[in-house]
Amino acid sequence: MKTYAEMTKEELQAEKDRLQARYDKYKAQDLDLNMARGKPSLEQEEASIEMLDIINSRSNLTTEESTDVLNYGCLTGLIEVKRLFSDILEVPVEKIIVGGNSSLNMMFDYLMQCYAMGAGEGLEPWVLQGGCKFLCPSPGYDRHFGIAEYLGLELIPVPMTENGPDMDVVEELVKDPKVKGMFCVPKYANPTGQSYSDETVRRIAKMKTVEDFRVIWDNAYVIHDLTGRHDDVLDLLDECEKAGNPDRAVLFASTSKVTFPGAGIAVLAANEGNRDWILKRLDKQTIGSDKINQLRHVRFFKDGISDVKNHMDKLAGIITPHFNVVLSTFERKLKPRDICSWTNPNGGYFISLDCMEGTATRVFQLCKECGVTLTTVGATFPYGKDPKDSNMRIAPTYPSLEELAVATDVLCIAIRLAALEKILSE
Repeated sequence: MKTYAEMTKEELQAEKDRLQARYDKYKAQDLDLNMARGKPSLEQEEASIEMLDIINSRSNLTTEESTDVLNYGCLTGLIEVKRLFSDILEVPVEKIIVGGNSSLNMMFDYLMQCYAMGAGEGLEPWVLQGGCKFLCPSPGYDRHFGIAEYLGLELIPVPMTENGPDMDVVEELVKDPKVKGMFCVPKYANPTGQSYSDETVRRIAKMKTVEDFRVIWDNAYVIHDLTGRHDDVLDLLDECEKAGNPDRAVLFASTSKVTFPGAGIAVLAANEGNRDWILKRLDKQTIGSDKINQLRHVRFFKDGISDVKNHMDKLAGIITPHFNVVLSTFERKLKPRDICSWTNPNGGYFISLDCMEGTATRVFQLCKECGVTLTTVGATFPYGKDPKDSNMRIAPTYPSLEELAVATDVLCIAIRLAALEKILSE
């Protein structure tokens, strides 16, 4: 099969006309398909539905420490929950604080504390320092960028590599004392699916920064493996302790894509200095999170980490076919591969697609006009601006397999049409 670069102008036009005819047929069907965000499917939610019936009377509300889960108190969370997350995250129990249902909320509150009160005891609040900046590995998670932008921090993009953020770039940027932190999704990064290498984690822990530099270690996909494949990532909290920078990082995670996306459990983990500083705020901010939901989760995972692993295997059996539909369609429909590339991650929730430079916005528009909604182009970069207009975050989990097959076929047609339009206009 010829690449587009090898085709004559007449061959390119004929190919465009053929694809346009296929596109027009789909457009006439009035499709309404949505693969814009990484939402768990209804089938994934059903896998945890028994949890809703686990607690139904006072007789089964007893906790290990006899905590009254219906009343106030237990600021840092039930010990059973902390022990469960200790096994999931492979960090000591004493480092863990249990929150509400949203790890993003916990990140926001922590960064707001750094901004308004300082990143630690005796450290100047970021708001008083003026012109503070935050590093944003890109492509990355738009909601991370949104928090920093809301706080008025300047967002600095950092290229992603197959081993995580480009550490040569990071180590150069952190020489600027105004750079106060960095967002990281260390395992199955959103959207690229890459995991941080041991060297990357150690360099993050060891690099020279200002004292109030903080890494937001969002371990959202720590147990989200697919098809039996598995990535391992070093414990950054431990590496920071070894490097003499114990307060450099705070870890966040949740069960939002393990049990219920709107009613999971969020946690953070931090070394002693950061934990004490965070608790100083929490003691004034809340009397404690939803202990009924905490107890519900540990009752559902009654055998601890072994039950969690079995549950995640069940979810992988639901999710993996969705990834396979997208990836197999790409392999069949996007040959020859001279106009785009994509990732094939070992886990997580997304596939990162790079279209021909300068065409992603057009691809998005073509899909939208055909009734297929995708994540907005630019969302994976700070300020919503992809400098190459090429990256698209593909979220396969929510649509049915049938809907996904149609949506992906439309996407492939749009990718090729947009590339041909660009080539023929040059």
